[in-house]
Amino acid sequence: MPELPEVETTRRGIRDHVRDQQIEQVILRETRLRWPISAQVSTLAGRRIREVSRRGKYILMQLDRGSLIWHLGMSGSMRILPVGSAAEDHEHVELRLGNGQALKYRDPRRFGALLYCGQDPLQHRLLRQLGPEPLGEAFDADYLYDRCRNRKAAIKTVLMNSHIVVGVGNIYASEALFLAGIRPTRAARRISKPRIEKLVNAVRDTLSAAIAHGGTTLQDFTQADGKPGYFRHELQVYANRGECKVCARPIKHLVQGQRSSYYCPGCQS
Repeated sequence: MPELPEVETTRRGIRDHVRDQQIEQVILRETRLRWPISAQVSTLAGRRIREVSRRGKYILMQLDRGSLIWHLGMSGSMRILPVGSAAEDHEHVELRLGNGQALKYRDPRRFGALLYCGQDPLQHRLLRQLGPEPLGEAFDADYLYDRCRNRKAAIKTVLMNSHIVVGVGNIYASEALFLAGIRPTRAARRISKPRIEKLVNAVRDTLSAAIAHGGTTLQDFTQADGKPGYFRHELQVYANRGECKVCARPIKHLVQGQRSSYYCPGCQS
């Protein structure tokens, strides 16, 4: 599933192509996504796209009136191609723009979403209770330690709780915990503040590096230019069935909350 780095990579890839452009035509080839696309989306021709931002794993497209909220789901991707280019399989939405370019949304599994919001999108029911951005100032050691100190839950579960911090999905939680030297199974309340500070820095460093590499492609994800994300070559533990690259001990695999976790028993405690 695309996580914060993939969503941010997508946002950066489309922003300069669509910002300040008028929507000339909306083509909906399939409206049955995670939630049905409302008929109102098909009436947006003539609206102008003012800005493209991100909140957690959601891409927010501010129009001159209202906003579009996009979610890539498990297999969604966006591409910028010339108007008139052939539609690919599973290409469900196309926004044709005044500059001759088209924003095309493809989603083989159809777990993504496209929602129209007439009010402040940050107050939408899907966004208003989200935690702070992991790359923002509000996510610091004081904040995370306060959220962890009374929690029995495993620290990896806490990191993946979008009400605590947004966008830290399975891959990057595993990688950040390795970088911080903390086992994913350790109870959050049993982690000292100095180690929490190290974890905060590890989360920031891991996500920043992943964005710089265009995200991680394991199966479906592609950037707006059709290229894969290259951070998979930098992964230290996630999906590693071999030895630790640091200490050469075998990487351990377990399942937490129906998600695969990987860690090094030598480097993480």
